[in-house]
Amino acid sequence: MEVTEGGVTIEVPSTSEEAVGSDVFYNPNQELNRDLTIAVLRAYGDREHRASSYLDAMAASGIRGIRAAADGWDVTLCDRDSEAVDLCRRNLELNDLEAEVHERDANAYMHETVHDVIDVDPYGSPIPFADAALANARDLVCVTATDTAPLCGAHFRAGVRRYSAVPRNTEYHREMGLRVLLSALVRTAARYDRAARPLFAHATRHYVRCYLELEGGAGTADDAVDELGHVAHCEDCLHRVAERGYHPSVPETCPACGSDRVLVAGPLWLGPVRDAAFVGAVREAVSDDLGTAERARELLRTVEHELDTPTHYDQHRLCKAWGRPASSMEEFLGALRDAGFAASRAHYDGTAFKTDATVAEMRRITD
Repeated sequence: MEVTEGGVTIEVPSTSEEAVGSDVFYNPNQELNRDLTIAVLRAYGDREHRASSYLDAMAASGIRGIRAAADGWDVTLCDRDSEAVDLCRRNLELNDLEAEVHERDANAYMHETVHDVIDVDPYGSPIPFADAALANARDLVCVTATDTAPLCGAHFRAGVRRYSAVPRNTEYHREMGLRVLLSALVRTAARYDRAARPLFAHATRHYVRCYLELEGGAGTADDAVDELGHVAHCEDCLHRVAERGYHPSVPETCPACGSDRVLVAGPLWLGPVRDAAFVGAVREAVSDDLGTAERARELLRTVEHELDTPTHYDQHRLCKAWGRPASSMEEFLGALRDAGFAASRAHYDGTAFKTDATVAEMRRITD
């Protein structure tokens, strides 16, 4: 069958939910992801005029790379599956577009070549491909992770094993997963004396997506690593403290309520998950012909204005713990701002927000 997305038409063997797995060719649920990728490439092309080459390291049907080619990028499609490679070539012909197509293992090909932008979008964890991508991309690495249960701490041992971090399954589990992934990617890049800094990262539905700009030099890599640290989280009162560094001071009891049920997660990326000006440029690059244009703009607008605090709160979770009904989000955030605190919505959920107020201060102000 044929599907049309982002101005290109491609042939796909299946779009069923059952087909999503190691042999997936096209996942319609990732259209927002791909639309945002095109907008990011447009904004990044304006940011770094020299960047022109784009590698879709696991091309499958070729939809992501073909859309990049239609947008003017010099594209290479790579896949180790011969059927996928044949499909990529047919889809390029179908759209009268040109790109290099290689039947190769992604890691082998990335280690042998250099591209301005490398896109890693595997089924499951991207970690097996992180070294090759971060060592050999010239400017930008785009990474998708769909193994959110290990990232968020729901599958704890798998999370520790894959990401060399301690994830915790808290009410801000989506942000936990995003910061665990960023931590792993930053540490991987640092091994090659490269700093990887997120220009834009988001956790949407059942995946995490990151766009990291690379800069060479041991000193810049050290600066990026300095943004790693740990979060101590009280399971009773929901108070949490973020602390940078590889050696956390683990509190035996919560400093706010005295509970001994304190969880520690890390190392996590504690720095900003986006460059606000760049995200604004990405939002401006979202054109009306993109199928998820309105959703993309809404997501980008929220991410652009999010506070940089390392964890968000869930208003309903807090109000339930306080034994009171939840007010509207605007009323709740307005009360915090009126009291002199910063407060913003967070993109992770409709009731997610960020603030520099403590839990105790929030409880008092919104009572």
